[in-house]
Amino acid sequence: MENKTMKDSESINSNRRGNSSQKRERGLQIEGYSIEGLSIAGHETCIIVPSLNLAFDIGKCPQRAISQQFLFISHGHMDHIGGLPMYVATRSLYRMQPPTIIVPKVIKESVEKLFEAHRSMDHSELNHTLIGLDVGEEFYLRKDLKVRAFKTYHVIPSQGYIVYSVKQKLKQEYVGLLGDEIKKLKLSGVESTYVEDKTTADNAREYGHTHLSEIIDLADRFQNKAILLIHFSARYQLDVIQEAISAIPPPLAGRVFALTEGF
Repeated sequence: MENKTMKDSESINSNRRGNSSQKRERGLQIEGYSIEGLSIAGHETCIIVPSLNLAFDIGKCPQRAISQQFLFISHGHMDHIGGLPMYVATRSLYRMQPPTIIVPKVIKESVEKLFEAHRSMDHSELNHTLIGLDVGEEFYLRKDLKVRAFKTYHVIPSQGYIVYSVKQKLKQEYVGLLGDEIKKLKLSGVESTYVEDKTTADNAREYGHTHLSEIIDLADRFQNKAILLIHFSARYQLDVIQEAISAIPPPLAGRVFALTEGF
């Protein structure tokens, strides 16, 4: 009986190892960029671009986000900003340079109060540079790289960010682009919280989210070389998301990627 139990246990562990080995390697390679992180609606969103030394949102502060010097926060929901004090504190613990954090200007004062509360409790300095950026305003990460904020639509004030490579001599027709023209860029990240028919596009809009069907309906407007879908609902299993992505018709077929770590 003991031997059988041990064999059953070994079998279970073997199956787990087998399932683990079938999982994709961490991160995605899209148009020459390595994209890491995770984005599960209501739980945690943190998108990391190591080659640019930046992250979009901080979620619960995943370990590999800590080494990114620049952090761009889209809005104040906890699943996007909850790990902010830990991000700053851990960089200090590792004796890294204080980070630069960009937030929507409308929440800058609230974020300052958040840090003051943690300084009071933790008796730590939490050194960082906090910048409030408004829609249409730009920030230079370095001489050859800048970011512009654009308006996004959510149930609370929010914004997205477009990264421009100045070194590559941005084409004249791209200069001055507003947020709704992000479709013309090389790679864009798009929220797709819902992917199946049980939730309608109207239901998604009610909560400030996007349905995959809306993206498909606007397919002709996307001129990006690649589109990264994020922020899927936690209700989904991985196979449901993968099946929905594989069913996307032309002209988006083959250009759409999904960040599914954690599912």
